[in-house]
Amino acid sequence: MGSKNISEKLVRGDVSRGEMARGEEILLSDRDVSLCLLLHRHSKTMRIVDFRAGPSERKRSTVIRAAEEQGVEKVFTLVERDEIATWTKLGFKKEATIPGFYKRSDAYLVGSTTDMMRRAPASISTEVEDDDDLDSEAPATDHSERTLARAKRLLRDVGTLPAIKISEIDHVSVSAGLVAAKKEGRALTGFEPFGRDVERRYFRLSHRNHELLVGAESQACFSNAFVELLTAPRSDAELAFTAGAIKALCDRFLKEGVVSCFSFVPTDDERLATAFLYNGFRRTGVLQSHLTVGKARKDAFLFSRKLANPLAD
Repeated sequence: MGSKNISEKLVRGDVSRGEMARGEEILLSDRDVSLCLLLHRHSKTMRIVDFRAGPSERKRSTVIRAAEEQGVEKVFTLVERDEIATWTKLGFKKEATIPGFYKRSDAYLVGSTTDMMRRAPASISTEVEDDDDLDSEAPATDHSERTLARAKRLLRDVGTLPAIKISEIDHVSVSAGLVAAKKEGRALTGFEPFGRDVERRYFRLSHRNHELLVGAESQACFSNAFVELLTAPRSDAELAFTAGAIKALCDRFLKEGVVSCFSFVPTDDERLATAFLYNGFRRTGVLQSHLTVGKARKDAFLFSRKLANPLAD
């Protein structure tokens, strides 16, 4: 696609408390394609927001070109069920489900690494996929299954959760912690917006000498919350604290009327997986090459929970 045939605008944004979160966006449009690409520099991923439904080779090539130009290693989009077929024709795979994301219906995350999308030919046709194909997800790896099994065994060792102090902080206050976590190679996120026109809040959760910074992104119309923990627990004591922090956040969100909550967790982090499992989250997908921690690219569990569902005793 030549530059003379397409309009492109890169929008850079920041957000402070009480404002709508707006990160880096690339707007692409011509007679066949109308896309907004949300860049996540820390994880080297890119979310696609498609304003013009339907598969086309032009759409596919536009996404590949943008991903390569921006140094993106993973592209994905979030869709309703009837849109999955469009993206599988473009070479994407269904990787995860977010129950209740749209309040009354689920969302499906379909994605592909940039390398796989570039090498795998699209299958753009008018054939209707079988429903069973749409329900299947990218298979979990043996490594991620072992992590999940170990995390389930750790549940009995979590012990009593500490009382957590929770306070809301602004973007400026969270920046120092983010910089420090990146220097230490511990940052799980860059706190970049997952969606468009969303409200992003930041929290400091603490107990004695433990502290955790968390970002939460929400869309009031859907009553959902995307939760990002800045760092993962490194010891059993930190595991109990992290589980308590997640519980405190979920209790707060439930009082605020949040219906669905979800988060990404590296598939090699059994302690962090345990903290989410302890709080009633379920693994609802495994995302290939979706996170960057330190200098390593990692697959990610998608953990989700409908907050109105009571926890098991």
